[in-house]
Amino acid sequence: MQRKVWLTSLSALVLAACSGGETPETAVDDATAAMPETGGGTETAMTEDGGPEAGTLDWALAGDWRGENTSRDGFRHPGETLDFFGIDPASTVIEIWPGGGWYAEILAPWMNANGGTYVAAHFPADSESDYRRRSRAAFEQRFADTALFGDIAIRDWGPGNAGLGEAGSADAVLTFRNVHNWMRGGFTERAFTDFYEVLRPGGVLGVVEHRLPDTREQDPLAGSGYVQEAYVIAIAREAGFELVESSEINANPADTADHPNGVWTLPPSQSGWDAEGFDSSPYEAIGESDRMTLLFRKPLTSPAPAEEDETD
Repeated sequence: MQRKVWLTSLSALVLAACSGGETPETAVDDATAAMPETGGGTETAMTEDGGPEAGTLDWALAGDWRGENTSRDGFRHPGETLDFFGIDPASTVIEIWPGGGWYAEILAPWMNANGGTYVAAHFPADSESDYRRRSRAAFEQRFADTALFGDIAIRDWGPGNAGLGEAGSADAVLTFRNVHNWMRGGFTERAFTDFYEVLRPGGVLGVVEHRLPDTREQDPLAGSGYVQEAYVIAIAREAGFELVESSEINANPADTADHPNGVWTLPPSQSGWDAEGFDSSPYEAIGESDRMTLLFRKPLTSPAPAEEDETD
């Protein structure tokens, strides 16, 4: 009930968002965006030649297979983010809608080297969207090297594909810059319910999303790509999660969240930069978006059902 009361002040957000429209291709972040400046974990085990020890998170962050994707590390702080989420590379981790695999290039080899299982909950292979079919096919091709990435389990997940696997089978679920897509598609509540069901008791949910200032009115369909942090917390709590902690790891105070083409005006999408007379310099100076980083946990025990009053 807490979320329903809160949503009333957002002009019946969920009712509007549940119109069920398909997520437009332009609203899906391109996780393959690239350009060099590498982040790292909080502690680094070094080899004799000065490089990070094989199998460590820093080794995965520095991997030459990442190519130019390391250029985004200065904005996305993958080492610090995965440390904050407390990811164990020997566990089972599901990444939701990994796109081209920006985070998968870090997670999959790191987990493969440590006996863990990386699961990609990707767009359905038979999606009606040509963009999504191509994205799924490109992901499968990119991660075909099982020696490096391991035998990645790829599962269809989206509006027409409920569930992420056997209940209680995952230790962590991670999602990066996707909540706005689910709002536009009208299945945000079901998404968080699926996350809750697949996680074991005590399992964690890590969320990174473009952040709308809480003083700004929330568009129920998140057309700008920005989402209020309070909305994400409320929807997660309604699904049964506990908020463990929030972090400013991925904050960007320079982002005003009011750009002509929404969040896609900023790098790496740079939507509209090719328009005649468009001055891209202010947006280039901002960099990537301001982002919330939230850690949730599935309780070890389910809450007791509310007692019903017995009246004659």
